Amino acid sequence: MKKYITDEKNGLDYTLVNGVYLPNLFSTETNYEIGHWGQRHLDYIIKHYKVFYTSLKTSCKLNTYLHDVDVRATEMHDRIVKQLKEQQGINKQLKADDMMAWVQAMNNITNQAREIVNSELIY
Repeated sequence: MKKYITDEKNGLDYTLVNGVYLPNLFSTETNYEIGHWGQRHLDYIIKHYKVFYTSLKTSCKLNTYLHDVDVRATEMHDRIVKQLKEQQGINKQLKADDMMAWVQAMNNITNQAREIVNSELIY
């Protein structure tokens, strides 16, 4: 009998111990810092997609998956904010002329971008 095997169905590695194959349950994935977008998505999949969450967890892909979601969401949010600023003419001149109007406009743009990212990537 081989000392180490890999199950093709689930992708898990096993080690032979006393005649029984036991799964290797140590994490081999990189530990990325997960930002607020990734944390929100994690909460969502734990509540609504338990099987998917368990699959990611047991295959040691959860952290990588959440990091990817976090990076994509951050990039999308930044891109949308930039596009909305250009469309609505929010610039440094407005900030210099009327700070409160600029703050109000930026809050609206940030909220719009957050809602778009939430609906398309997070929830």
